[in-house]
Amino acid sequence: MMTYTITTPLYYVNDKPHLGSLYTTMASDALARFQRLEGKQVMFVTGVDEHGQKIQRTAEGNNISPKHHCDQITRSYQNLWSRWGISNDRFIRTTSHRHQLLVEAFFHRVETSGDVYLGRQQGWYCVGCEEYKDEPPQAQSPCCPIHQKPLEWRDEENLFFKLSRFQSKIEDLISQPDFIWPVMRRNEIQNFVAQGLRDFSISRVDVDWGLPVPGYPKHTFYVWFDALVGYLSALLDDGGQVRIERLEECGWPASVHLIGKDILRFHAVYWPAMLISAGLPLPKQVFGHGFLTREGQKMGKSLGNVLDPEKLLEICGADAVRWYLLRDIQFGHDGDFQQKRFMDLVNNDLANTIGNLLNRTSTMARKWFEGSVPTHRDEIDYAHPLVTTAETTITIVRQSMPSMAFHDAAEAILKLAIAANVYLNETAPWSRMKTPGNEAEVADDLYSVLEACRLVGLLINPLVPSLSERLLNQLGLSIDGNDWSKGLAWGQLQSGALLPPSQPVMQRLELSSSL
Repeated sequence: MMTYTITTPLYYVNDKPHLGSLYTTMASDALARFQRLEGKQVMFVTGVDEHGQKIQRTAEGNNISPKHHCDQITRSYQNLWSRWGISNDRFIRTTSHRHQLLVEAFFHRVETSGDVYLGRQQGWYCVGCEEYKDEPPQAQSPCCPIHQKPLEWRDEENLFFKLSRFQSKIEDLISQPDFIWPVMRRNEIQNFVAQGLRDFSISRVDVDWGLPVPGYPKHTFYVWFDALVGYLSALLDDGGQVRIERLEECGWPASVHLIGKDILRFHAVYWPAMLISAGLPLPKQVFGHGFLTREGQKMGKSLGNVLDPEKLLEICGADAVRWYLLRDIQFGHDGDFQQKRFMDLVNNDLANTIGNLLNRTSTMARKWFEGSVPTHRDEIDYAHPLVTTAETTITIVRQSMPSMAFHDAAEAILKLAIAANVYLNETAPWSRMKTPGNEAEVADDLYSVLEACRLVGLLINPLVPSLSERLLNQLGLSIDGNDWSKGLAWGQLQSGALLPPSQPVMQRLELSSSL
């Protein structure tokens, strides 16, 4: 079976995790969970990028060693992902010895291909971005537009990678409709490549905190050369030999690199060229998602409006945040975190529409049918409004999730819950049970609504796994990854099965002050 490999970026450990890194990881987790339920053999990779001058200077500013700094920040990532329930299979640290061995082997292949040469690099450099900027040499006190800090003039000997040699191959690659998503990102990269690819430096001198380049004293690998190879070393982090020849049996090529749009150029241009040079297969897709703002403003420490993932988890819980970010924002586009809308969506969608539907239906079933799922007619009425809505919902979810249209999947699931609510209100079993002889019809109706709730619980699992578990538990069920596809067929809820005591599956979110 082919492995479905998903990677997040290797997050730069200059500082603790922020909402942007959580957003990427959460989306990757939803995709990984869905593909596992679909029966795929999934390898979900995340990790941290721990080298570079920026980390070296940050550590020096805090009077600690770079290693100590990396250990602290990396632990914060590992602990946070665990608390958020992220289901990654691998977590790679670029300070690991195994990673160093693979970087050296990868570099040897690229050097042997004739794509490395020694040259001189001059230009304005941003330590925060760890890259040279396009400012002219005569620029007066230029600043980085991202970090709003002065650029540093560099004039040093570096090793260069012959990116220009791959112009036509990269043009062919990025013209493929499935390689870069969404389409607007593909257009950005095509415009960049059309300007002509230039060789880029892959080493730095006088940067102690980095991997040494074999055969070149005083040179350490440029942080981006080092970090991109981390996707490969993560796959080989299985206890076996660190050999490039093992990569394809360990999950390479990646099915999708899921990243923020700001690092798209490295993944869609530089990385494929490096892989071609090393004689390795290319990733199948690079997906560059948008940025998050807050109440229409860019988040930043100076504005005091940064949303802390730890605080969000503590106050709001994982389900609320996952639902809002994956349901309300069209993945791939920029999104705005609005606190009032956040509360309204969570309360209306999860607590009211889904949670209340299950609660009141199961309460009636327990009251009138001996605490059990009502007995229904054996034959399925395929014209039943909830059956047809469920079939449509399942189709949309199974088409939307692989393409990371999470909002489409979430809205379809919500529409099924809304349809079940409408059906319940129209059939009004609480009124009909007052008239003797209606028991069989009421049983059919309640069964149909409970069955719709079961399907909601299954389909919502990749998006909000904890809520899914609570929904299914209220029906006496659990998620079964080995039988997920079969479970999506209508009529799998067993008549006569005991229903557990009713408990709210989602608490209303009440935020009295700003997060």
